[in-house]
Amino acid sequence: MDGGSAEMLTNLRIANLGVITEATLEPATGMTAVTGETGAGKTMIVTGLGFLLGARADTGLVRVGSHRMVVEGRFTGLDAVRERLDDLGAELDDEADEAELLVSRQVQETGRSRALLGGVQVPAGTLVDVVGELATIHGQSDQIRLGSPERQREVLDRAGGPAAFDVLQRYRVAYQKRRQVEAELDALVTNAQERSREQGMLIFGMDEIAAVDPQPGEDEKLAAQAHRLQAVDDLRLAAEQASHALSGSAEGDWDDPGALGLLGQTRKALDQVSSHDPTAAEMAQQAAEVLEQVGDLSVEVASYLAGLEADPRRLEAIASRRAQIQELTRKYGKTADEVIAWAENARQRLTQLQGGDERIVELVGQREQLTSELMGLAAQLSAQRRTTATRLADAVRGELAALAMPAATLRFQLTPLNELGPGGAESVQILFSANPGSELAPLAKAASGGELSRVRLALEVVLAGADRGHTFVFDEVDAGVGGAVGLEIGRRLARLAQTSQVIVVTHLAQVAVFADRQFVVSKSNDGQVTTADVSEVTGDARVAEVARMMGGLAESDAGLRHARDLLAEARR
Repeated sequence: MDGGSAEMLTNLRIANLGVITEATLEPATGMTAVTGETGAGKTMIVTGLGFLLGARADTGLVRVGSHRMVVEGRFTGLDAVRERLDDLGAELDDEADEAELLVSRQVQETGRSRALLGGVQVPAGTLVDVVGELATIHGQSDQIRLGSPERQREVLDRAGGPAAFDVLQRYRVAYQKRRQVEAELDALVTNAQERSREQGMLIFGMDEIAAVDPQPGEDEKLAAQAHRLQAVDDLRLAAEQASHALSGSAEGDWDDPGALGLLGQTRKALDQVSSHDPTAAEMAQQAAEVLEQVGDLSVEVASYLAGLEADPRRLEAIASRRAQIQELTRKYGKTADEVIAWAENARQRLTQLQGGDERIVELVGQREQLTSELMGLAAQLSAQRRTTATRLADAVRGELAALAMPAATLRFQLTPLNELGPGGAESVQILFSANPGSELAPLAKAASGGELSRVRLALEVVLAGADRGHTFVFDEVDAGVGGAVGLEIGRRLARLAQTSQVIVVTHLAQVAVFADRQFVVSKSNDGQVTTADVSEVTGDARVAEVARMMGGLAESDAGLRHARDLLAEARR
């Protein structure tokens, strides 16, 4: 197989699957054939590979007497899935010359199953996405590449080459962008009434707050003023008592001198003796200082008392203002500060909501632009597909003629869609007829198992140059044919193996002789348990196996000579 980093299965290990107890297969880089007697268990190899590709777990395939079935595969050439593996956190084996990915599938007899990619447990669907990029099974199971119009469209686009792929990628990017634009636009339009109601509510609240115009901390200041005005009589009585205690009787009663009078007498008495004793002088100085402080306090109390006058009008105005602010705090916050904050947030939210209408206009313009771009790209895709469909169908019919289907007709039907889809402006379906006079019908319905396998083989051979480095597994590709047709199948598988890895399960010697490696599945029975073993045959053992496949003449000289001739012919 050409190329140094192509996808390839380097090792397959199967344990407790059907009649296989333990088997290991190391496929060639080119073509590998798996052969054996009918009923020996060759299909179990394909079944095991199917599990690695995400096939549904079937507990009926767990070997009798075993608790668990295990299938493991090692793949190289991981460029196509490297990013996805990194996202999953999968670990690769870097000890070999090229990084290897270990894929494991385990199914217990109880029905529980596990799938591992590089040591990370993943759903079976993830195996389909990741391992499906590395390998494809063509057989009479549901692991087929042509089972849906989407797959058939992919085949047609593959045949279009890099130019078609570039247009398709640009189309997909534009299509995804338009979907995002339409989703946002739908949400905005759907919520238009709700946005309108919210805008009305915000505007009403902002107008109501603006009419009152509360100031930061105003509610607390008004409450303090109101409390003071309501307590003015008590405050006046206390201030009068304090003033009397400090200044004494207002009529100048000598028996009621007050604190100031008593301090004055104290200072005078100490001043009279201060010249006789330093201590008395110090106390006289202290008395003078206290007298000055009490005098200042007396002036302040008198001034306070003078300012304590009842003001019913002011109290009424404060009560009215407080009622206005309390109406706001009942709706928009617990305090005046919270009401002010609500108004600011409302202004910001209103700006966002009013911008929604502008956004709708902007999105409508974007949608129109993207639709125009999509229609242009879809037209390019359609033209490329029509050209490719004719060329590919002609090439496949040529291959089918060589595969003993000279009257086969194959056509790609392109049906316009009512609206642009994720893959373009049309659906793609392969129509097929194997015999003259038969009407063309969808491939899956019109082709038998063997015919379907040969159509797939013909397609893969034609597309081999455009899809290098894949692992293809063919089962039943030679069903119902033999002789010269078998040789043609073998040649085409060998040709495909020049660019991709090919594993074929076959009963035809004409196919097996083209393989670079050949493995034989053999069955044994000890009277109680039937088991199957897988082993590689080389040299004389391979000659004997080819002779057996040609008619059971593994021990006759004529059969062995014919087998050697056939192997030599394949090598040529």
